[in-house]
Amino acid sequence: MVGQTAIVNRLLWMQDRYPLSADDVVAQKTPCSFDVSVWEFWWPFIAGAQLVMAEPEAHRDPQAMQQFFARYGVTTTHFVPSMLAAFVASLDADSIAACRTLRRVFCSGEALPTELCREWERLTGAPLHNLYGPTEAAVDVSWYPPAALSWRP
Repeated sequence: MVGQTAIVNRLLWMQDRYPLSADDVVAQKTPCSFDVSVWEFWWPFIAGAQLVMAEPEAHRDPQAMQQFFARYGVTTTHFVPSMLAAFVASLDADSIAACRTLRRVFCSGEALPTELCREWERLTGAPLHNLYGPTEAAVDVSWYPPAALSWRP
């Protein structure tokens, strides 16, 4: 079992590295049976940010997520890379506007293909933050700063 201290440390690290403010809107879309849901639920509250909850199963529907992001002005969200790929494939000129408020997009749970990173940033301009870690270690334990990634020019 992961202790409360580990979770608190994780949340404080996220707030230090990717500061949220009262102007931020964090999407809670990961089912609560998955570890990523922990930071989606609790991180906004330590920073005074807003938490918005997607409808159950909406995380599997790219069009539903586009509408959700646009409706609430989501600034921070998470995707498993395969779902990010489906989301990117669903974007057209009109739906790209649904992503205009996104400032922090995290990926974890699978390998993140370089070409997907390039396509995401080309379409949206929003940087991806790739995290990794086993559930047993308080969700994610390693990260790589986007400015150092090789897909950038």
